[in-house]
Amino acid sequence: MDVFALGLSLGALLLARRPADDKRTYGWHRAEVFAALINGLTLFAVAAYIFVEGVGRLLEPTPVKGVGLLIIATVGLVANAAVALLLRRHVGADINLRGALLHVVGDALASAAVVLGAVVVIATGWYFVDAVLALGIGLLLVWGAGRVVRDAVRILLEGTPPGVKPREVARALTELDGVASVHDLHIWALCSHITNLSAHLVVCEGPYDDVRRAAEETLATRFHIRHTTLQLEEESCSPEGEEVLCRKLEH
Repeated sequence: MDVFALGLSLGALLLARRPADDKRTYGWHRAEVFAALINGLTLFAVAAYIFVEGVGRLLEPTPVKGVGLLIIATVGLVANAAVALLLRRHVGADINLRGALLHVVGDALASAAVVLGAVVVIATGWYFVDAVLALGIGLLLVWGAGRVVRDAVRILLEGTPPGVKPREVARALTELDGVASVHDLHIWALCSHITNLSAHLVVCEGPYDDVRRAAEETLATRFHIRHTTLQLEEESCSPEGEEVLCRKLEH
């Protein structure tokens, strides 16, 4: 399962590097999200298998060869810990690599638990510890998988990225000179590291190019949103109650 998870993540990374074309104007960045979703779902499957085996061994304890278990688990722990450390340097906010890392970390935790269990089996002959530790590992996998699947589904449904509050974004834009109001504001993630925004800005003072540049700079510096589509709508600055002239200036 680890080989499958790492291979899937690598394939998604290679796809994401492919340039955009006429058929896919956003490129292949969403491949990373699909890979994370599949890895998260497979973690649920692994956890379910562990639960079934764990409960079965609680009901009918199976003799465990402690020394052999200790040797194999130690080798597995070292290998998985090394891979996890390599992956962690590059994960960041990448949901695809986070899914692969969870697979490896889950195995590392399992190996660590098995090492502990092997020591207990060798010292006491208590075989129940194998099943108890397995159920604990299953719970950790479910928790990690749930977070990955949740984040992947949010991106696929074009939900607002975590840490970005539309009200704060709108307030920052209306504080710019010349911007009277903001409407039709939409913020969504293309993938875990690319955030898109579109909005209509009602402007009562020009020059309009300066307003647009100020808005783009604010979005980039304060909210790390650099892929934007802003439409300016001109509104006269006449007092309230008088006729208001509006015309659209598309960019």
